[in-house]
Amino acid sequence: MKKVLVLYYSQAGQLKRVIDSFISKLPDEEIMVDIKKIIPKRAYPFPWPFYEFFDEFPESVLMDGCEIDDVKNIEDDYDLIILGYTVWYMSPSIPITAFMQSDQAKKIFKNKPVITLIACRDMWVLAQEKMKNLLKNVDAKLIDNVALTDQGKGAYSLVTLPRYLLSGKKNPFWFFPPAGILENDIKSASRFGKRLNEALKNNEEKLSKPLLKNMGAVNIDGKLIATEKIANRSFQVWTRVIKFSGKKYSLGRKISITVYVGFLILLLLTLVPINIMISKIINKFKKDKLNSLEAYYELPSGR
Repeated sequence: MKKVLVLYYSQAGQLKRVIDSFISKLPDEEIMVDIKKIIPKRAYPFPWPFYEFFDEFPESVLMDGCEIDDVKNIEDDYDLIILGYTVWYMSPSIPITAFMQSDQAKKIFKNKPVITLIACRDMWVLAQEKMKNLLKNVDAKLIDNVALTDQGKGAYSLVTLPRYLLSGKKNPFWFFPPAGILENDIKSASRFGKRLNEALKNNEEKLSKPLLKNMGAVNIDGKLIATEKIANRSFQVWTRVIKFSGKKYSLGRKISITVYVGFLILLLLTLVPINIMISKIINKFKKDKLNSLEAYYELPSGR
């Protein structure tokens, strides 16, 4: 009997739906799937209150975990671990970060093959790079990565995603598409579980090689990588400003957050459109470099 552990934290519930589809064709009489949710001691609300949403910004960027409960009834040994996570401010969500930094993670992940499963908007590359370091720190072996992204690409998701997180509304409005991952993309994720079922029965997980190659596991737009890096540098500055202004949920932080949100809105209305136009021109002359970056960040599974 092969044993698979699925670990995840899903605040809004979308990631859980992705996981349910992903593993729907995985278990049978020869393969057991153990699903465990990571539970923070202080629950994160959904939808988010405005200031609480932005108050998690510094801790997300600095990867300061929260207090979490130990995962109960974990088996002694697993043949494969599937780690599902969402992205908060270009980092793995705080509960996931907290678990990966725990003593329990060191025991569970040591020398185990791991597949990461991401559900988020289309800017997840830097979060996955941070996840690679977290997995390395617990001696895990990353063999695959699957990323399902929101249907509202690029600049659209800068509006549709915050609207969804702050209000719970996913419907289309004006010229904006719906928020969240397409239903067809969620349903088609079952193909990965079917492939893993076959691979586990053939002991392929022991080879420390990707099991999901040529299955459309990830699809990176190289033009967004530079945008992610620019935004991440900005995050590093504002993180320290907000954190310096006071403790979580304090008046000082609220003042800093208000200034920061104003700064973001100003960027969206001015520099972001200009940057998009300039990037389109520059990227025409950097196709080889973009292709190289895409190939690197799409590892280990690839398209």
